[in-house]
Amino acid sequence: MSEQGTRAEIVEAADGLFYRRGYDHTSFADIAAAVRISRGNFYYHFKTKDEILDAVIARRLVNTRAMLDQWEIAGTTPVARLRSFIDMLIVNRTDIKRYGCPVGTLCTELAKLGHVAKDDAKALFTLFRVWLRRQFELLGRKADADVLAMHLLMRSQGVATLATAFHDEAFMRQEVHQMHAWLDACLVPSKTKKR
Repeated sequence: MSEQGTRAEIVEAADGLFYRRGYDHTSFADIAAAVRISRGNFYYHFKTKDEILDAVIARRLVNTRAMLDQWEIAGTTPVARLRSFIDMLIVNRTDIKRYGCPVGTLCTELAKLGHVAKDDAKALFTLFRVWLRRQFELLGRKADADVLAMHLLMRSQGVATLATAFHDEAFMRQEVHQMHAWLDACLVPSKTKKR
């Protein structure tokens, strides 16, 4: 395998382990074992676990941008694209019930640790926030686009957290249905009161 291929494989394995076990509970040895390389070869590519974390966050940013780009292509309207975001909970329900949201769990863990990379990880949420805000702006909700984006982001994180706690798929489906209904309500023009 090429040098770049080995490095990419290490980052991919670390990404999965950080998600399933947590950053703090994943060791160099765990990652090296998952990739099946010697620790010496491992250290050739990464000197510290923080270097791996930086690479994992960069990988997640690239993958998230690719997913958002795909939603832009597949969704012909902002509503369709917003529905893709909401439905992400159902698409990933098995992993979410078991491990939580990959973005939320990483950001929470790094914040608890007071890790210097917590702001880098927060960039993942910011990427979603900016993208969601843009969709609401395209729907003509410029004045409150950021509020709506943050509400949807917060609601999806709440659903993911409780789905992990209770392992309840029916709850997830119910909440996703309610999020779609909330989105439909956002599309109805508000009637101004006559004075």
